[in-house]
Amino acid sequence: MSRVLDLQLSFADLELRSQGVHLDPTLRAIAQFLDDYPALTEQVRQDLMRGLKNPATGRNGITPSQTLRALILMRVKNWDYRELSERINDGYTLRSFTDFDAHPVPKHDAFNRAFTRLTPQTLEAINQAVIQAAVELGLEDGKKLRVDTTVVETNIHYPTDASLLWDAVRTITRLVGDLHEKLPGGVPGFTNRTRSARRRMQTIERMTALQRQQQQEPQYRELIRITEQVVRNARQVVETTKEIEGVDVIDGLVMDQLRQQITSFCGLGEKVIQQTRRRVLEGEEVPSAEKIYSLFESHTDLIKRGKARKPTEFGHKVFLAESAQGLITDYGVLEGNPADSDHVGPSLERHQKTFHRPPELYAGDRGFHSPENQEECRKAGVTQECIPQRGGVKSAERAALEHSPQFKKGQRFRVGIEGRISVLIRGRGMKRCLAKGRDRFQVLVGAAVLVNNLMRIAELLKDRKPVRRRAA
Repeated sequence: MSRVLDLQLSFADLELRSQGVHLDPTLRAIAQFLDDYPALTEQVRQDLMRGLKNPATGRNGITPSQTLRALILMRVKNWDYRELSERINDGYTLRSFTDFDAHPVPKHDAFNRAFTRLTPQTLEAINQAVIQAAVELGLEDGKKLRVDTTVVETNIHYPTDASLLWDAVRTITRLVGDLHEKLPGGVPGFTNRTRSARRRMQTIERMTALQRQQQQEPQYRELIRITEQVVRNARQVVETTKEIEGVDVIDGLVMDQLRQQITSFCGLGEKVIQQTRRRVLEGEEVPSAEKIYSLFESHTDLIKRGKARKPTEFGHKVFLAESAQGLITDYGVLEGNPADSDHVGPSLERHQKTFHRPPELYAGDRGFHSPENQEECRKAGVTQECIPQRGGVKSAERAALEHSPQFKKGQRFRVGIEGRISVLIRGRGMKRCLAKGRDRFQVLVGAAVLVNNLMRIAELLKDRKPVRRRAA
């Protein structure tokens, strides 16, 4: 059957090509690059096979090549899972690019399951292999490097103490309700307090600034009391339902998972109660590292970069290093809100490991400046360190350096990474991560960087002039 489909496809291919139907040149160049470097697909294969007792048995799923190419296509076009599945299914050229050809295209949830198996380490390894391939092809030399940081948001609502307490109450109550439906005799002794919690949350959220000074504390005390009651009762439910018998194996597994989720959210709810009591009732200034900003994306960091339009952002800070050819040679999802100046030394070390030489030009904005970083660049062998001084009185030598034509040219080169960040955010889906969990967040960033590099390599290969050989 497969051979018949392949023959039908070859005839259809010839017919469509005769009518001028071709794959987009950029996608065609990316497909050719992936064909030339099959080791990239092998990295994905290891993730898809991870945890399987016998990968050779069972029904056929999405192949490693289809997984990687579909992920690339999804980020190139910035589609969601449903549109990805529908477009591949309806498009001859996209079927060819993703290796589905005449075979059935799975539904959107199958793509989601396949992408979820990919790890951040795999995307990082693929990106490094792509950079090495660019070096081998003579497209990249690593002589110039510009660095910057940006913020990618997590998919959360704006966190307030009242809304987080309400999230804890409604989520724990919903999970206990799911457990109630699975138990033969239901869940005894659990009171649904969602209405009273929602009423108090809305009262707090609708207060004016003057009302908050006078009426906020009693409402918070009552909301905290309700949340504590829900958490306490939910923990009792988890303990009393552990020994229940007469449940089949499948329902037992589902109940175990529900109990684990209830326990997890109870722990997060207790953290929210504690930080609310410290901040609102006791007037304590809680450090950002000790706060929780979402029950559903608990890894979220609070980031303040001094931006006028967005003074406070919730997500993760991402470090990016770009070469003169537009390839992102280094990236990383950072913990907390570290200063930009902390990344100069480590980025130089990673650049040395990748290219076996330091960059001749290292450019960054004022946030990367420090006397220690100037010394790091000098020791690493950087010919031109192009980072403007931040604060303080400039020496005559430093002022002359920053007014020199070479320094100004380096700063003009640095500005290019701002455009690269704009493309990643607006065109590759890095504005906000809709997937859950820190690992999925890192996979999104890695996939966006991978697609950027592949598209740049495709453009560079297309623009490269063919080498003319002299006649013998």
